[in-house]
Amino acid sequence: MAAKKTGSPNRKVVADNRKARFNFEIETVYEAGIELKGTEVKSLREGKANVAESYAAEEGGELWIYNFYIPEYLQGNRFNHEPRRPRKLLMHRREIARLTAAVQKDGKTIVPLKVYFNEKGRAKMEVALAKGKKLHDKRQTEKNRDWGREKQRLLKTGG
Repeated sequence: MAAKKTGSPNRKVVADNRKARFNFEIETVYEAGIELKGTEVKSLREGKANVAESYAAEEGGELWIYNFYIPEYLQGNRFNHEPRRPRKLLMHRREIARLTAAVQKDGKTIVPLKVYFNEKGRAKMEVALAKGKKLHDKRQTEKNRDWGREKQRLLKTGG
């Protein structure tokens, strides 16, 4: 099975991990469902979540997301959830096996990129198989980005 395409324009992005593309070299992107409680979904629909410090790991043949912050729902009273509890990612067994094999064999990392609602209104997470960048790679990325901006500026002014 190939990685799923997630280029749909009509999806509402709740949280984006912008630092992941700077700290990691993204190789393959997968779409995963998230097992959530009711108050977590309501809090996500308000657009409140932070995926920046979170990470995914395999445990017992399942993929779990840790340190994914969803704040408590204000009207949730006693039925509220823990903000940073581990949540199960819903993926096919083959995809989980492929990801965990790459982590164990090649020393790669499973990085969450985005949390969004798809066309059907279901909460999804975009996870990627990534390789950590060294400091010189990060510097090169920064140079390329700055040069791209400068190039656009020069083309715009005609100089």
